[in-house]
Amino acid sequence: MRPDTPLSALHFSVYRNYRIVHGIRIAVAFVLTFLLVRLLDIPEGSWPLITLVVVMGPISSWGNVFPRAVQRIGGTIFGSISGLIALKLELFSLPVMLVWCAVVMFICGFLTLGKHPYMALLIGITLAVICGGTPGDIHSALWRGGDVILGSLLALLFTSIWPQKAYTHWRIQLSDSLLETAKIYHAGFSPNLVEQPRLTRPLQRLLGKVVKMRSLIEPASKETRTPRSVFEAIQTLNRNIVCTLELQLNAWWASRQSHLILLNAPTLRRTQQMTEDMLRTLSKAIVDGNTEQMAANSAELASISRELRQLIAEAGGDEQVETPIHGYVWLSLEMARQLERLSELLRLALRK
Repeated sequence: MRPDTPLSALHFSVYRNYRIVHGIRIAVAFVLTFLLVRLLDIPEGSWPLITLVVVMGPISSWGNVFPRAVQRIGGTIFGSISGLIALKLELFSLPVMLVWCAVVMFICGFLTLGKHPYMALLIGITLAVICGGTPGDIHSALWRGGDVILGSLLALLFTSIWPQKAYTHWRIQLSDSLLETAKIYHAGFSPNLVEQPRLTRPLQRLLGKVVKMRSLIEPASKETRTPRSVFEAIQTLNRNIVCTLELQLNAWWASRQSHLILLNAPTLRRTQQMTEDMLRTLSKAIVDGNTEQMAANSAELASISRELRQLIAEAGGDEQVETPIHGYVWLSLEMARQLERLSELLRLALRK
């Protein structure tokens, strides 16, 4: 998929109700698979249905379902081969068959803690399913293995029909997160306020949403072939921006005297306006896929950063007033730096 594809209103409607869409998809897939099993009179017909639910159920995005189905198919094939060998060995010697099963399960348990735990787990599960049948019943064992593969392929088929993309979901959530950050920023630094607003709960909710986005990083990286490190860096910066904003609010309202000085500093007011504009610009650019405005705002942020450094160098006066002012100016500088870096990473993630 093209990472810079603009997101339409339909995308927002589907992805904001992704749980309903996911439920409808699984329901339709289950009914159609059930009819297919009955019409073709497939032996061991419960296994395609079970596999379909297992592969599609826990996850909805293509970046998760595809590797999960591939691992299930691979695990089923190796597990089926191991199970057939076990059935043959049982005809000659039960102890030898048990030793073989123990070796396979040891390998399964060892690999479960590796890179492909789901595949390793399926090897053991398939071995158990095949060995649990009638001794020497190769026919049923082959049908069970084939049914699991059929269920995995059907899961891929139904998921591939207008699939949900973890990358699209990530873009929408990141856009919402930055827009919400801009709204909190605007509320906290409004010049019309006479006392500090209560923004602790909105900040906590925002931080919780940012942390939950981490689950989308791996499948989004697989869908776009963008290095995982890019998404990780964006995730870290997004979290740091929220934390920096909270510290900024505390420094802005640290004392009445320092607050009045900060309120009447033209450079800081311009910085605040530019910061809020940058947050809204980034939020919109993620949805539109257009990164040109990001570059323009980044240049202005760099200019403001130079002015803030000059303010720090020239500051002086009462230490009790100077400390929160220095803290706020430094945090403003840090916020500008983080937004510049975030803009660069987003241009990389949205590259054509």
